[in-house]
Amino acid sequence: MVPLILVLLLALLLFGAGFALKALWWIAVIVLVIWLLGFVLKPAARGGRRGRWYRW
Repeated sequence: MVPLILVLLLALLLFGAGFALKALWWIAVIVLVIWLLGFVLKPAARGGRRGRWYRW
């Protein structure tokens, strides 16, 4: 009975880790798209030059 419970807990843990990693990949893709859009849609700075859209 104990080995069965350990196997089920391991499967649950691995499924949870896989789901979390998949969610993190989607978040990373969304952040990358927003970051790339920032380069395309930069606002114009003073003097007609295109400024940086990020703070640093």
